Amino acid sequence: MVGKRSLWFGVAGAAVLVVAGCGSKPITRAPVEDRSSQAPQQTVSTDPRTQAVKQPPGFENAGKPGYYTVKPGDTLIRIGLESGQSHKDIARWNALDNPNKIEVGQVLRIVQPVAVAEAAGTKPVANSSSTVTALPPANGQSSAASAPARAASATTAAASAPAKAASASTSAPAVAAATPAAASDDAVAWMWPGNGAVLAGFDEVKNKGLDIGGNAGDPVLAAGEGKVVYAGAGLRGYGNLIILKHNNTFLTAYAHNQTLLVKEDQTVKKGQKIAEMGSTDADRVKLHFEVRRQGKPVDPMKYLPAR
Repeated sequence: MVGKRSLWFGVAGAAVLVVAGCGSKPITRAPVEDRSSQAPQQTVSTDPRTQAVKQPPGFENAGKPGYYTVKPGDTLIRIGLESGQSHKDIARWNALDNPNKIEVGQVLRIVQPVAVAEAAGTKPVANSSSTVTALPPANGQSSAASAPARAASATTAAASAPAKAASASTSAPAVAAATPAAASDDAVAWMWPGNGAVLAGFDEVKNKGLDIGGNAGDPVLAAGEGKVVYAGAGLRGYGNLIILKHNNTFLTAYAHNQTLLVKEDQTVKKGQKIAEMGSTDADRVKLHFEVRRQGKPVDPMKYLPAR
C-alpha cells in the first residue's frame, strides 16, 4: 500500500514538473500589424491654376522687333503677305516641320536672320590713322631713350599725310556714286496689271488695293519684275492668288484669278502674263491688285503710271 502511494506521488510530482517547465517558457505570438495608430492616407489634389502653363513656341521673343505673334485665323501665307515675306522663308527661318500647323500665341521670326559671319563683317574696322598713346617704358628706362624712336615715328606719319589725303580725295567720288545705287534698291518700274477700268479704289479699311474690271480670261500681267512667292488658293477672300516679291521692300498681289500660269519660286518679267482674270471668291469678274510696302498695304495709284 505504501509502495503504491509512493508511486502515485512520484507520478504526480513528475507531472507538476512538466507543467511548470512548460509554463516557464516564453510565449511567442504571431506578429500583428496595428493599423489603428497609422495616419489615414491623404489624396493630393492638384489645382489646375497652380500647374505650370505650357508656353507656345518662341514666346520669349514676343514683342521683339522682327517677330510676329500668331493670332486666331492666321495662316503662314497671310503672315507672309502682311510682313512682306515669302511664307516659305518664314517656315525655313522658324524651322517649321509642318508650315500648315501653327498655333495661336506662337511667335515667329519674320525677318531674315543675320549670319554670324555677316554680322562680323559689318563691324567697324579701326582706322589705321588713329592716334596711339605711348605707354611708359615697362623696364624703367628714361623717356629720353625713346625720344629718337618717337621722332622717327612722327616723321613717318608726316610723310604719309599727303598719300592719305590723295587716297581720301580718290575714294570720295566712289562713295558719292554708290549712294544712288543704294537708293535704287527699292525702285520698281511699275506698269498696270490689267487694262480694265478701276471699279474700286484704295481704302485702308475697306479695300487694301484696286479692283480692276474685265472679262473672264483677260490677261493679268506682272506689274514689275519679281519672284513668285505664292501661287494658290489658300488665303480666304482672295480666291486664286499670286504674290510677287519685287525686292526687300515691295510685294504685289493679284487675286480672284480664273487660271494661274506661274508657279512658286519662278522669276517673272515686267508685263509677263501670269494669270487669267476670273471671279474666284468674288461677286464678279475682276482683278484685285495690291501693292505692299514692307507688308503694309499702300495705294497702288501712287506707284502706277498715269493712263
